Amino acid sequence: MTQSPFEPHLAARDHVLLDGGLASQLELEGHDLDHALWSARLLADDPDAIERAHRAFLDAGADCVISASYQATPQGLRRAGASAAGARALILRSLELAERARDEFLAERGAGPASPAPVVAASIGPYGAYLADGSEYRGDYGVGLAALVDFHRERFELLAGRADLLAIETIPSVTEVEALRELLLEHPGAAAWVSFACRDGAHLADGAPIERAAEALEDLENLVAVGVNCTAPEHVDSLLGRLAARRSGAELLAYPNSGERYEAETKTWSEEPSRSDLPDLATGWRRRGARLIGGCCRVTAPDLARIAAALGRT
Repeated sequence: MTQSPFEPHLAARDHVLLDGGLASQLELEGHDLDHALWSARLLADDPDAIERAHRAFLDAGADCVISASYQATPQGLRRAGASAAGARALILRSLELAERARDEFLAERGAGPASPAPVVAASIGPYGAYLADGSEYRGDYGVGLAALVDFHRERFELLAGRADLLAIETIPSVTEVEALRELLLEHPGAAAWVSFACRDGAHLADGAPIERAAEALEDLENLVAVGVNCTAPEHVDSLLGRLAARRSGAELLAYPNSGERYEAETKTWSEEPSRSDLPDLATGWRRRGARLIGGCCRVTAPDLARIAAALGRT
């Protein structure tokens, strides 16, 4: 079994606090992300803003920050005008910015057994993020397993082994889970988590039972955690219960969105949630067995600080 980079954190306390929604934090700080590359646009245009957003989450208590590579694919960056070498450099820059924020945080705060160094996770977003049409919330890509393996391979190979682990996130379909499983088997030394985007308390966004997705990952030696993200928070309890029996030693993780609904056609959010519920819900997810907890879309650094307080962090 690949060693989890979270072991020092879990030895120090009973949970790991993940960060929040990077794009949401950037929008909170005034950046317009209405672009096919979303937050990845700032890798070229304003990389310092990404570093500041990572630092905001660390200051809020995060034990792990996730790189701005969710929508930074070689294909998408080349489509936006980057050369092949330039696209690879921007993807690696996403990791360097998160590491720089972590290193500056450590230089000021230090680390020790009771407060281990934060983990840097390299985001691997779904094929639908490259399409930029909202299909990562539906999983209806219309492409097969081989095409998805080919799509993910270049970025996967670039980031595997360079980050503390891979955050394979917002995966909406079983076919895409199976494609990413193939790549994880090709890179047995690359620790990873896999988190699913779900439509309700029982199914992935494409309608497949979440148990099917978990079963596709059961024998992976390098899977350190499995769970859900970018999912309405009211579904998390049920989803964690369904995953608990099929995690094969991997930790459970939960970092849902704030509860608002994303409208892909207008690229806007609706149904303003009560963010005061997130801290209470987070403590419930911990009781459910999730030991990696954070937030996704519309969860900013101030929201994360409230979750940290609810989990007993100071």
